[in-house]
Amino acid sequence: MAPRNVDPPPDLDKANELHEGSPLRGFATVRQWRTWLGRNHDRTRALWVKLAKRDSGVRSISYEEARDHAIAFGWIDGLRHALDDRFYAIRFTPRSKRSKWSKINRDVAEQLIAAGEMTASGLDQVTAARRDGRWDAAYASAATIEMHPDLERALKANPAARRFFATVSGANRFAILYRVQDAKRPETRARRVEKLVTMLARGEVPHPDR
Repeated sequence: MAPRNVDPPPDLDKANELHEGSPLRGFATVRQWRTWLGRNHDRTRALWVKLAKRDSGVRSISYEEARDHAIAFGWIDGLRHALDDRFYAIRFTPRSKRSKWSKINRDVAEQLIAAGEMTASGLDQVTAARRDGRWDAAYASAATIEMHPDLERALKANPAARRFFATVSGANRFAILYRVQDAKRPETRARRVEKLVTMLARGEVPHPDR
């Protein structure tokens, strides 16, 4: 077995590499990722983590490892961008005060706490979320989120929107379903449904492909 504490291959971590104005770097091991977070989590605004695709032949941490240990330091994953045929990048940032929790990330946080891998910064985020209700209001993941009946009825009444919705990417499907589910008041939900169905009928999505 290769040693765990090794420098990333040059094509995984190039010096001073940037992506959309923020640093871009890769990590061959979880230890390297946690070391970077330990040194930078409280003084860096954003980092694009360069991840190798499974069939690339490049040693790299996985998305799940990147996400889990970011949570341990109070960070959160966001945008995903394709880089080339071997790499993609995920943007990681410190979690904001109003950032909502997904049920998956909440479960990860609980596992990190149980394993003794959660840092003080990560615990501060959990404590704040429990205090203000975001913890209990955690939303479903893309794999488990369900369509709200109001959106289902609106799509049935608009064949063009329904046909296009069936073709959208997983990320856009989740964005649409989440925006409807996240509405707290019926009138807010109705406005969002109307706007989204109109958008779909025009062949548009919340997050156009790059």
